[in-house]
Amino acid sequence: MFENLDIFRMSHAMARHAGARQAVVAQNMANADTPGYAARDIAPFAALYETGGQATAPRATRPGHLLGDGPGRFEPIRDDAATQDPNGNSVSLETEMLRAIDVQRQHSRALAIYRSSLTVLRTALGRG
Repeated sequence: MFENLDIFRMSHAMARHAGARQAVVAQNMANADTPGYAARDIAPFAALYETGGQATAPRATRPGHLLGDGPGRFEPIRDDAATQDPNGNSVSLETEMLRAIDVQRQHSRALAIYRSSLTVLRTALGRG
């Protein structure tokens, strides 16, 4: 019943996006000294959401899934704005730390939206 409410779907997609972006940031930090490694990032959630949410739409991961409850795909893209070191690595730990903070804020925002919506729903039902 509650999974059909758009606000819950949006906050869930926002939290999944934050998790996927955190994984990319962690991978960038782990490869900070790898020669030739190019820094990556994921497109902002707002851009994905405005395009109709193709990256956040559920997809079937096996034939038994009727509604396709598998995770959405958030494709990492190269960060062409990053400057490269002489060894070809374009990871800046300072930039990655700022991205990690941004990801944490995005995840906290998704949880706040979810909690607030749940509070409104409970109040409307008289259980709040």
